[in-house]
Amino acid sequence: MEMESQIESQIERGHASKQDLINDSKPGLGFCGWILVILSSIFSVLCFPVTVFIGIKIVKEYERAVIFRLGRITARRAKGPGIFFVIPCTDSFVKVDMRTVSFDIPPQEILTKDSVTVSVDGVVYFRVSDPIASVANVTSADYCTRLLAQTTLRNVLGTKNLAEVLSDREGISHSMQVTLDEATDSWGIKVERVEIKDVKLPQQLQRAMAAEAEATREARAKVIAAEGEMNASRALKEASLVISESPSALQLRYLQTLNTIAAEKNSTIIFPLPMDVLGHFIKK
Repeated sequence: MEMESQIESQIERGHASKQDLINDSKPGLGFCGWILVILSSIFSVLCFPVTVFIGIKIVKEYERAVIFRLGRITARRAKGPGIFFVIPCTDSFVKVDMRTVSFDIPPQEILTKDSVTVSVDGVVYFRVSDPIASVANVTSADYCTRLLAQTTLRNVLGTKNLAEVLSDREGISHSMQVTLDEATDSWGIKVERVEIKDVKLPQQLQRAMAAEAEATREARAKVIAAEGEMNASRALKEASLVISESPSALQLRYLQTLNTIAAEKNSTIIFPLPMDVLGHFIKK
């Protein structure tokens, strides 16, 4: 307890990180351990041509090596990229891939907040941010992250309504990313992105939603048609008022209609003339 309080006080002062202080507080290899290391080093020198090929290791640019010496991590930082040397018989190492990895979340049957069963799948992008923590703190960081992503997807979508699941995918993805990132921080994993791929609804619910959308479109079409009829009636009313004020305008409309009909088909057309037009000839 006293050692933990000293570590916390030094962290608050900003002297070092907690992982570094814990590594410093761990005991060394011990007397027997150092004897084994010295014997292994002497053996490596005596068998120099052979131990060169055994002890020299190379890691690539996107890899890091966590070295264990008699079961203990030798350094605060992982080795690499490049070439390094391990002592045969006492040292072993684990390669860690630092590249971004993606995996698909299998379709999950989820009951939403409004009691609707949906099938949702997604994809997660993550990478190793701390190689030592990803090796020492968890058995398999990749496998554990996959299982945690499935449970997180169920937990997050269980608090959402169906409308929110269908419309707010970006918010759900961000919420999952924050939750996963906080949970995997101690494993040395950084979750970079979470995306919801597909939301599958039951067939009955799809038909009900399609019928509702069709009814909404039909109602909107009827409203638009009624508004058009109303506007047309107003226009006809205004036109009739203009024609009633000027009788000659009605005669011009008759002649225009006759010209339009005659231009379409070459046939005999009986066009009735209004009595007010013939009245002038009858008086004469």
